[in-house]
Amino acid sequence: MKKLLILFFILFFSSVSYSEDKKFAYFAGGCFWCMEAAFEKIDGVSDVVSGYSGGTKVNPTYEEVLRGRTGHIETVKITYDPKVISYLDLLKNFWINIDPYDGKGQFCDKGNSYTSVIFYQNNEENKLIDQSIDEMKSLNRKKIKTAFVEFKNFYPAEDYHQNYYKENATHYYSYLLGCGRPARLKEIWK
Repeated sequence: MKKLLILFFILFFSSVSYSEDKKFAYFAGGCFWCMEAAFEKIDGVSDVVSGYSGGTKVNPTYEEVLRGRTGHIETVKITYDPKVISYLDLLKNFWINIDPYDGKGQFCDKGNSYTSVIFYQNNEENKLIDQSIDEMKSLNRKKIKTAFVEFKNFYPAEDYHQNYYKENATHYYSYLLGCGRPARLKEIWK
């Protein structure tokens, strides 16, 4: 019985320390397949989940979000280790993977569900967003149309959307190039 109790405490406290070592960030940058691909390759990021955020409907479907019936936006939930990568560095990666000057969507995807949004969870993140926007404004005088709003909810997208860029690489890259995302990013960030 003593061994079982010791094992329980070891498992409990090791899981508690793990949860203290990770944080979450929520970004909407158009197609969540593209944002998932942009963040999964970063050191310090342990998971990226495609989903929906910002709306009112609980557990929305892709079709409902796409049709504008939920108020949700395609979003990625990023699990990261702040000892390895900072929230500010995640913001920098976000900016270079979107068109912050397009308020109608991203690249070939238009409509509310494809707009760019940074969802902040606390005052510290809000201040870092302000700081990053000031840096962005110093690079270009165009008006930044990316919104930043308080985080309220996140619902994972259907399984077939998760890791889409890996599981359906041919279709993903055809979409990516056909949508003009790489060319537009190069034009913005040259």
